[in-house]
This record gives sequence, C-alpha cells and structure tokens, in this order.
Amino acid sequence: MEYTVQKLAQMAGVSSRTLRYYDEIGILKPARTNSSGYRIYGQQEVDRLQQILFYRELGISLDQIKEIISAPAFDAADALKEHREKLLEKRKQLDLLITNVEKTIASAEGRTTMSDKEKFEGFKKKMIEDNEEQYGKEIREKYGDETVDKSNAKLMNMTQEEHEAVTKLAEEVNTALAEAMQTGDPAGELAQKAADLHKQWITFYWSEYSKEAHAGLAEMYVADERFKAYYDKIRPGAADFLRDAINIYTGQQ
Repeated sequence: MEYTVQKLAQMAGVSSRTLRYYDEIGILKPARTNSSGYRIYGQQEVDRLQQILFYRELGISLDQIKEIISAPAFDAADALKEHREKLLEKRKQLDLLITNVEKTIASAEGRTTMSDKEKFEGFKKKMIEDNEEQYGKEIREKYGDETVDKSNAKLMNMTQEEHEAVTKLAEEVNTALAEAMQTGDPAGELAQKAADLHKQWITFYWSEYSKEAHAGLAEMYVADERFKAYYDKIRPGAADFLRDAINIYTGQQ
C-alpha cells in the first residue's frame, strides 16, 4: 500500500506540512517521487512515522528521535516494547489523577471525606515519576538508589503546608540568586544567602544533608544542560554563579 502526503497525513492525524517538514530535516523521506512530483510513502515509511509519533508523544525532540531511529542498532520491535512500557506508566499516572478527581468530587458532594494528604497524593506521585523520567538515571548514578528512594518517600509524605513552604522557598532561591548576580560576587552576602536558601530547599527532599553532596549537586547544575538551562533562565550564567556560591558556602573552594 502506498500513500501520497495528503493521504498519509489524514491517516496519521498530522498535517501535510508536518510530513513535508519531516522530509526537509531528513527524519522521514518518501519512498519515491512519482512522475507528477508527488511524494509517495510505502510501508517502511508508515512504520517509521509511527515510531516518530510514539517518541513525540513521550516528549522527545525531533533531533533526538532522528538520532535514535537512524542508529544502526535500532530495533523496531524493541522500541515498540519500550513505547508500551512508557505508555503503561503514563496510564498509571492518569488513573491515579482520575481517582484523585473522583474522590474530590465525592468529597465536594458530601458523599465521602478526603484528607489533605489524599488531595495532593496524585500530584506528588506524578512529580516523582516525571523527575525519574527526566533526571532519574543521572541522579541515581551519582547518589545511589537508596538515597533517591528515601528522597522520593520524603516527598510522598510531605504535607500540604510543607509543599507550599518548599514551593515558596524555591522562588526565594531564584530571587536571591538574581539579586546576588548583580553584585558579581559569589562570596558576597547575597550570594551566600542564596546558597543557604538552596540548602534549606534541598533538605525538604533529602533525608540527610552533607556539604559534599550539596557541592556535587551544584556541579551537576553546570555539567547537565537541562539543569543549566533551568537556572540560566533566571539570568545567563546563573548556574555557574550558584555553583561557585555553593562551593564557597560548603567550603569546597
């Protein structure tokens, strides 16, 4: 079975422009171009598009997808099994949130009571799973499974008041960091205040604190582009500045 751009786009639920763009960037080339100049897609291209859309659903960038599915070791069957596991994880997250909403409705209608802890359980679990998916591998390699599992357990047991406090504290860290950067001195009073606030923030998640672990986390903020991008949104160079401030705060510099 062969498809034109329009027919494949209609079947896959994407736009014709999307398929043309995929052709331009080399992630999905048509099997051939017919005598009228139309792109023609065969079974191999249909299967490749399915893989691309699976990965897009998981939030993976097109550059990364192209690298994954173009790799010599790429196995379509193994990839489908991986997609299935990821989708099952996502379904568990959605089921938990749906259960949470249903309990909230029942509570609002007076049919049952719902504790404050239950109200936030679904959101906290999703936060943990999102963090595991995005940063889990690096964090577990650096600190070990036991440390990360304890941190996750601490988050799950966090009260509403604690959750509000740590959210506010995160904002205070970013505000203090922005103000400290204007001085240009990571050893200054404002920078050291930001480092201390950061310590207070991480102790909401960590079961125990150490200066070495704090400095190691700050180093990861610079080494890992995802963390670096988060802090550099505050101001370019913020991740490096925070790392330097924390190194001074912990006596690692």
